[in-house]
Amino acid sequence: MPIRFVPLIENYYYHVFNRGVNKRPIFKNIREHNRFLLLLRFYNLVDHPVKFSKFAKLSVDQRSEIWKRIEKGKTNTDILCYCLMPNHFHLLLKQKSENGILKLLSDLQNSYSRYFNIKNERLGPLFQGRFKAVKIDSEEQLVHVSRYIHLNPYSSGIVKNQANLIKYQWSSFPEYISNIKFPICCKDDILTNINATRYKEFVLDNADYQKGLENIKHLTFD
Repeated sequence: MPIRFVPLIENYYYHVFNRGVNKRPIFKNIREHNRFLLLLRFYNLVDHPVKFSKFAKLSVDQRSEIWKRIEKGKTNTDILCYCLMPNHFHLLLKQKSENGILKLLSDLQNSYSRYFNIKNERLGPLFQGRFKAVKIDSEEQLVHVSRYIHLNPYSSGIVKNQANLIKYQWSSFPEYISNIKFPICCKDDILTNINATRYKEFVLDNADYQKGLENIKHLTFD
């Protein structure tokens, strides 16, 4: 029996994630990571004027004008956090418009899959089904999920120490703890009751504990 997709509700937060089919890599190089983040921003715009494939072929001036509209336009979601891992991604989103998350993820995954398949000369699905979305039920859970997302590169062993976690460029963690020139995230909902310095401590203080839990999980299922 197919799994019924429960509609997502406006003004609620969701932890959204998906992985590559058969746990295969979905990001192999810098260009692919950058493409995914560009698509995330582009398709979050409610009224994106063209498909990204056409947008990429426009002149520099035309693209610049559209980006200005993206920065000022109405969005499907607030992007609170993100983390791209070799074979999966995590997003923390607040739905702002009806079916906003569904529209964003549908366009994002379809567009990125086409791009990845062309560049890697492959056919077939890239992602393992639609996507998963877990509703956030409290402010405390919201902050803790953001920490879980930001710790993913360390707890999974992609980065070997906390210094490298702070610099991991495919996560919004650096955006939370330093002044990034072109920020993607709406950070206010996470940093309402905690400043950037305390948030950094909040994340890093739990780093080894979360990594230990991941190690236990792998031992259990291996």
